[in-house]
Amino acid sequence: QVQLVESGGRLVQAGGSLRLSCAASGLTFRTYAMGWFRQAPGKEREFVATIAWSEGSTSYADSIKGRFTISRDNAKNTVYLQMNSLKPEDTAVYYCAASPRHYYSHYVSDYEYWGQGTQVTVSS
Repeated sequence: QVQLVESGGRLVQAGGSLRLSCAASGLTFRTYAMGWFRQAPGKEREFVATIAWSEGSTSYADSIKGRFTISRDNAKNTVYLQMNSLKPEDTAVYYCAASPRHYYSHYVSDYEYWGQGTQVTVSS
């Protein structure tokens, strides 16, 4: 079966950096667009970043543009989210997701598979 396993979340001080990883199995990874979403307590899940299947095209939410970078390694079936200049408002559970669309998407409904999430907490 398909599994997406996130890792790398932890408590970090404001201004710090983290790199999240998401290891995929059970799917032809290189044919899926991948995304990162986040959900803070009491809020809806929101789009963070996405990358197309071919590794070339990316898109970001305005709130994190210039601070976060999404990348993928199709040889390792892994997608990454490098997060720099972290702010307390970045605190959330971060989820990776896989979409059968080749091109990227901002929409939760376009993603077929989801990981269990990893907690990122940014202290002020």
